[in-house]
Amino acid sequence: MSLPVQSARRQVAGFAVGTLGCIFCMMSMGLTEWRVWHVEHAPPSPAGLACIGMWKVCIYRHSRYSGRDIACHLYHYADTYLPLDVRAAQSLLLAASVLGLLGKGLLVLALRHVFVGSLRTDEAHNLFLTAGILKVSAGTCISVAVVCNYCSVVRAAGIAFPPSFALPFKPKAQHVGGTCGVAVLAALMLLLSGLLSFFYKVPPESQVHPVISDI
Repeated sequence: MSLPVQSARRQVAGFAVGTLGCIFCMMSMGLTEWRVWHVEHAPPSPAGLACIGMWKVCIYRHSRYSGRDIACHLYHYADTYLPLDVRAAQSLLLAASVLGLLGKGLLVLALRHVFVGSLRTDEAHNLFLTAGILKVSAGTCISVAVVCNYCSVVRAAGIAFPPSFALPFKPKAQHVGGTCGVAVLAALMLLLSGLLSFFYKVPPESQVHPVISDI
């Protein structure tokens, strides 16, 4: 194995882990099970479950004909009924996606130059450092979004959905959904990828040694 490959093997592993982290981050944005509401029967709406995500809510109700009816409603950042914690989590997840992709791009650029040898060692080191900062920032954004969601569930916060959604302001019970596990995994992967980017070691042949001339 050549010296450049040996010196950047941690960063190669960080690239693979960071790529999975970005994928899980985007998955968590599209999934709905951030909060799970247990909705009581309130005529004319039957009892059921409401899975609340960052961009939509899906309602699962029992039906005597089809067994289970599913209704999903999209919402946007500009909708006034969304509470502050949902809006903050939306912004944090969007920021995490952008930061994670930028960090991934810089990491690819740094690895390419290390293997090709077209950059000075200090420039490659700066690229790895910047990529690591972006990845750690992305992981931190996801972590804060998860904490905001968890705190909302713990204090049993309600959401004033439009009447057309046929949902109460607060359910009889709610708990954290499985999507939070995906988000936590994404945060850990991005944090690990960022930390691995910090530990770039300059190959011994690339280090500059002073030459002492004989007088």
